[in-house]
Amino acid sequence: MEIEYASEKVKLQCTGIKAANKLFAGNMALTRSLLARINALESAGNIKDIIVQPAFRFHRLKNKKGRNLEGYFAIDVKTVREPWRIILQPLNKDRQPYDSCNIDEIAELVRIIEIAEVSRHYE
Repeated sequence: MEIEYASEKVKLQCTGIKAANKLFAGNMALTRSLLARINALESAGNIKDIIVQPAFRFHRLKNKKGRNLEGYFAIDVKTVREPWRIILQPLNKDRQPYDSCNIDEIAELVRIIEIAEVSRHYE
């Protein structure tokens, strides 16, 4: 799959050991796990390859605290016990978000994603 990043900062956090380690306050286990997740996303043929792997815990996000999260999904950086998530959005071949993002219908078509952020999404 192709990965786009919402910002240069997010790209550095997802691809650089130093930036990722800083994000996780020196927790190298989380740093290694994030880089492995990014590698798995890059290696996947489409988003369905990620959805079917229980370890990723791919799930839809709901609108929260005034944030419109329609069309966004998350996967765990390491495990469900860790608060860190990779927030992503499926993009179509024109690199635009899908109008109606029913992931079950489009999973095999999604070959491009945008990583919006890596955060403690649920805190």
